[in-house]
Formats: sequence, C-alpha cells, structure tokens
Amino acid sequence: DSVAESELFGHEAGAFTGALKRRVGRIEHAQGGTLFLDEIESMPLNLQVKMLRVLQERRVEPLGGNESLAVDMRVVAATKVDLGLTVAEGGFRDDLYHRLNVITIAIPPLRDRREDVILLFQEFLRRAAARFGRAVPAITGPVLDHLRRHDWPGNVRELGHFAERYALGLADLERPAPEAVTAGTLA
Repeated sequence: DSVAESELFGHEAGAFTGALKRRVGRIEHAQGGTLFLDEIESMPLNLQVKMLRVLQERRVEPLGGNESLAVDMRVVAATKVDLGLTVAEGGFRDDLYHRLNVITIAIPPLRDRREDVILLFQEFLRRAAARFGRAVPAITGPVLDHLRRHDWPGNVRELGHFAERYALGLADLERPAPEAVTAGTLA
C-alpha cells in the first residue's frame, strides 16, 4: 500500500526510510493532462479515501509534505469488473464510485465481438513484426480457424501475445502456450 501511495501521491525527501529525494507522484505528474487508473477495483480502501479527497478538492499532498499542491487533470479509470457490484459488496467506496462514474464506456470481451478478432490480430501482428524486425507472416487457414474458434479469455492481451508468438514463428496451434514461461527463460 505504501508503494502505491508513493507512486500516486509522491513523497518528500525523508518521508520514509529510503526516501532520499522528493518524488513527483502520478497525480501531480498528470497536471494539465489525464491520469489513467487501470484496474481501479484493486485500489486499497485507504487509498480510495485519499483519491476521493484529491478529486473533491483538486489538490494533492505528497507523503511527508505539509503543503497541498493544486492539480488540474482528467481522470480515466478502467476496471475489469462491475464496479457497482464491488461497491455493493463493500470492496469499493460508494462516494468514489459516484465521483468517477461520469461517463461509462463498456467494452465487451472479444468472445462477444468476434468480428473484431481478425482485424485486431492483423494490427497486433503488424506491430509485432515491426518490433521484432521481421516480415509480417501470411495468416494461414489454421490460424484463421483458431482466431475464429478461440474464446480469448485473456481478451486483447491474449490476442496480442498470440500475434507476437506468430510473428516469431512460435505459435503452435496443436497445444496451448505454456502458462509460466517468461522472456528470461527462452533460449
């Protein structure tokens, strides 16, 4: 929690052990722009209180600081759960939910918009090939079948990773990708 708090709100030198110099937090850094809070449902309740105060007062106080700083920013929050249900279950503050819930854009999972899968895959494949310095490989019939049949439980991230494996020639449609392989373990 303290690392997340320092990351969001920043800290002054000496605020805690190891805080050798002042650090500008994400909120202050978003001054004049947009603060994006991904997976807002996982924000600890104690930080939700502080975030609510920032949104109400438009001021942030870094850890260990005595003065608050004015902030002018937009806040965009994303969640992978129904935040209204999380509020009802007591896992998210009702007042913060209503402060954030100005405009809601619901993006259905890929399994509910299969017509987007191939188009997204083509774009991810193009980007992956460029990043890896490779030619964009042709999309074969078995790959098209896989793209159409798979439910994509990992949504866009899973599709993007599949495109990366395909660009590298590592996509094996006969067996699923290993679950716990990291880039550091590939030879």
